[in-house]
Amino acid sequence: EAQLVESGGGLVQAGGSLRLSCTASGFAVDDYAIHWFRQAPGKEREGVSCINGPDGSTYYVDSVKGRFTMSSDTAENTAWLQMNSLKPEDTAVYSCAATFSIKDFGCHPDDDMEYWGEGTLVTVSS
Repeated sequence: EAQLVESGGGLVQAGGSLRLSCTASGFAVDDYAIHWFRQAPGKEREGVSCINGPDGSTYYVDSVKGRFTMSSDTAENTAWLQMNSLKPEDTAVYSCAATFSIKDFGCHPDDDMEYWGEGTLVTVSS
């Protein structure tokens, strides 16, 4: 059974860093586009970033460019989201998701995801 499990969320002060991990089982991250989405209280879910397994290309929403970095590792079958210079507005539940469909450029909307993790809470205090 395919599964995604996130970890690494927590409470951090503004300006701090966290690294989220998304470990896959039942499929290879190298064959999929792994995405991170987040949903803040009272707001709609938004796409944060994605990494295309076959070529490692990464994409980010404008609000996190220069602060967040995605990476993945074949042996660990895991994707990470390194979040630096965190801001209170980054507070949200972060969920990783995967789709087998690889776009030439950019990330997929959440409707295209085939697998989802349960999410991990990131809280940034001011």
